[in-house]
Amino acid sequence: MLSLPDYPVRQRDFLLEISRAITARLDLSEVLKRVLHASVVMTAARVGLIALHNDEAGEFSIRAYTGLSPESVPEINQQLIEIMESVYERGMDYGYLNEKLAEMAVSLQDGLRQAVTMPLVFDKKPLGLLIVFRSYQADVTRDDMQILHSFADQAAIAVHNAQLYERMEQERKRLSAILDYSGDGVMILDANLEILQINRSFEYMTGWSSESAVGLMQDEVVVWSKIEQDDLQDAMLSGWPRVSADGKSSDTLYVEGDLERRDGMTISIGITYAPLLDSEGNLANIIANVRDITHFRRAQEMQNVFISTVSHELRTPVALIKGYASTLTREDAQWDLNTVKGSLEVIEDEADRLTELIEDLLTASKIQAERDVNITLADANLELIARSSVERLQTQTANHKFSLSFPDKFPTVPGDSRLLRQVMDNLITNALKYSPNGGTVTIGGRFNNESVTVFVRDEGTGISEKDQSRIFERFFRVESTLTTKTKGTGLGLYLVKAIIEAHGGTINVKSQVGHGSTFYFTLPAD
Repeated sequence: MLSLPDYPVRQRDFLLEISRAITARLDLSEVLKRVLHASVVMTAARVGLIALHNDEAGEFSIRAYTGLSPESVPEINQQLIEIMESVYERGMDYGYLNEKLAEMAVSLQDGLRQAVTMPLVFDKKPLGLLIVFRSYQADVTRDDMQILHSFADQAAIAVHNAQLYERMEQERKRLSAILDYSGDGVMILDANLEILQINRSFEYMTGWSSESAVGLMQDEVVVWSKIEQDDLQDAMLSGWPRVSADGKSSDTLYVEGDLERRDGMTISIGITYAPLLDSEGNLANIIANVRDITHFRRAQEMQNVFISTVSHELRTPVALIKGYASTLTREDAQWDLNTVKGSLEVIEDEADRLTELIEDLLTASKIQAERDVNITLADANLELIARSSVERLQTQTANHKFSLSFPDKFPTVPGDSRLLRQVMDNLITNALKYSPNGGTVTIGGRFNNESVTVFVRDEGTGISEKDQSRIFERFFRVESTLTTKTKGTGLGLYLVKAIIEAHGGTINVKSQVGHGSTFYFTLPAD
């Protein structure tokens, strides 16, 4: 037993030790062990435990103990849970609690006679219990309660701090996960535009690793080869961000242009800069959200080209139709039969061309709106469709030969004949366009028990390996001197692919620059 003069000194030493532990670390288990050790020593107890309340589970869990074997702790914990349930039912009767804990003391170990408990409370919120068990029965003195109260207060502070830290750590991990796995690039700058942090998407976009970029100035990493407006530094020199009277700013800055990656390649990006202000309204950080808009810009450019091309494609046949019709209806001229017939043939051809273009546009628009192609299945004779397309299209060329190469008894397939005719027309028209020097266009097929394949082969300019992966994209046209002279909207092959896939089939191309191309599609036989 400690002599009376030692109590205040020893209590003060323990409190200092616990306070240092709380301020030096956020290891809750270590602080609780020190609190419990001090409590047991100062109250001359033999056994002690600290149980914390789990709000989610609604139960108590022993987090620190002394004088007990580890094997006995789960059973003791269950006894404590049952005791506390009965205490809550009686409206937190602490007299009843001490009575039940005294009974528990006897069952814990031989020789234990008394339990003394102190609730852990922070800001009027109950956090848990500090319980010590003594081997003798005695009145619980004011000193005992003061000592336990002092240590319980320290334990409550430690529990509260640890819970705050845990919530902050969870929030930090959550924000870190959002940052790391965001599809957009994120860059965090200080007020001087030094890079403090970047995420994985930013690394992927720019070619800069976090180790290389952090610590550099923003303009060393974000190097524009082309920019649409003022950059971040120019904006800051002009007074960005603008702070309102209440010290807040919702003034974001958007910058768009072509970024030079670290490896020398160029991508199009858009950066939204958002300022973070400190409590005094001064700029503390800038959060930059970086989005790769390369594909968006490419699609926008393709769409602009498409609109321009379609306008031209529509105007040309309309102008020819109007011109020939106006010529034929002139009252001051007398036309012979051959002239009239030739003019009407031109009008008919241009009307057919206009009809095909409108049909392609309507089909493409429907695919975009419905995300699918509606097909009406019936027996489709692909050989007959191919022969019909050749008969109609051979009038459009004088320097191409056509060859049909279908085996005997070529089978019909379940399909929409109207749409499959559109496929055949587009493939044959494409072959004619891209073999301007003539040659033979071969249309043929092969079949087995499971599928039917049809091919269209030309002897034209061919397609580079790079462009082969994109020729079925909407609005895409191969870039070459021939393309600028060749009519087309970039919709033909896109529609072909959509129609074939709607039939459950596949389409591919084999080509070599200067040696022609072969487009072939395969459909299920039944």
